[in-house]
Amino acid sequence: MKLSVRGEYALRALLVLARNYSDDVVRIQTISEQQNIPKKFLEQILTELKSLGAVESRRGASGGYRLARPPEEITLASVIRHMSGALAPIGCASDNFYERCTCPDEARCAIREVMREVRQAVVAIMERVTLATLCERSRILEGRATGAQDYDI
Repeated sequence: MKLSVRGEYALRALLVLARNYSDDVVRIQTISEQQNIPKKFLEQILTELKSLGAVESRRGASGGYRLARPPEEITLASVIRHMSGALAPIGCASDNFYERCTCPDEARCAIREVMREVRQAVVAIMERVTLATLCERSRILEGRATGAQDYDI
């Protein structure tokens, strides 16, 4: 799995929204500046995240974006699959984005078998990690940068 720039920016934008979940909305300009994401590109990404059902928007002078669901309900797997596609390193190892192998015998391909194991490991982590988890990790990392005590998640 290779995370696309679109997928990375989507996660970074969602992290901002998750960290501000109790607030009303976050302006697109704020997300753009905090995460150093070009505003036009961010607009496209947020539109895609709306189609996923992860964000909602409000128009107007006091408009912006917010999460459409609690951060605990949005997994990295759902976001990455929507934005970047397969979580598998090769197409024939994917369950959701299967692509026919070019090897002579797919059923007996040792490479495919190992890549399916890699996919399972990646999926297990991505399905377990939510935006709430990312927020918590972000707070811990910020605490380390300022010299605060670590604590367990």
